[in-house]
Amino acid sequence: TLAEYVNDTSYFGPLNGRVAQRMARGRFVLDGKVYHTYINDGKNAIHGGKRGFSKVIWTVKEYVAGGDSPYITMYYRSFDGEQGFPGDLDVYATYQLTGPYELSIRTNATALNKATPVNFLQHVYLNLGGEGSGDILGHTLQLSASRYTPLDVEMLPSSGRVDPVAGTSYDFRTPTPIGARIRQVMGGKVYGYDINYVIDGEGMRKVAAVRDGKSGRALELWANQPAMQLYTGNFLNHTKGKGGKLYEQYGGFCLETQAYPDAVNHPEFPSVTVRPGQVYKHDMRFTFSF
Repeated sequence: TLAEYVNDTSYFGPLNGRVAQRMARGRFVLDGKVYHTYINDGKNAIHGGKRGFSKVIWTVKEYVAGGDSPYITMYYRSFDGEQGFPGDLDVYATYQLTGPYELSIRTNATALNKATPVNFLQHVYLNLGGEGSGDILGHTLQLSASRYTPLDVEMLPSSGRVDPVAGTSYDFRTPTPIGARIRQVMGGKVYGYDINYVIDGEGMRKVAAVRDGKSGRALELWANQPAMQLYTGNFLNHTKGKGGKLYEQYGGFCLETQAYPDAVNHPEFPSVTVRPGQVYKHDMRFTFSF
């Protein structure tokens, strides 16, 4: 229901922004000016603040229900000062069935009058076994990522390091069950993955491949972003989802393509600043097979 969506705390499926992922102390400096954003994750900000893009009302700009590639395009004008971010921002998000088993998500944003940081992510939970089928620990995962950004106890990349995954429990360069080493990593205060990977290559390229041996379902994710957060549903706890089914810990996984987390406070990371007239573009494509 609409009420369940608005009151959701697990980010079940929305587009997060204006700056998704965590931001240290909810502050950043841009062009010499200090900005303070809404703090909603302990001492830090996460997913755009208390009223980020997952909590606002979007306008349907286009809707094509029929044909070979049905789609819907939604629009939102993020205003200057919203949740502490500078400048007006025009945002478009298109969800399109671009093939029989293919979902494309294309987002873009134009800064209108002030420079502003922008980092969107799509917080889709996936379970290839289907709703109510249990956990995803048996799914095999392969990532096109040879490096990752270590996170501290507040889930921030405070060191600014980018380390190789080789020899660590974060190495998914070859197909590996998600649960194979999950007890060796912490996603916050619980066991599980909640970590940012640096995706090899540039442009639109394959980011991940996942397969569920029980159902035979598989997916490939392609995207054009530099990084991706892997989250294994560590804090799901009797969370109501698709079909009214309840999702417990590890009941779904997220592949959140994105910019580097907290890039606004790390000049050594690729910039997320969008200046007036510039356009931010974030494309994803999920291809399913059986």
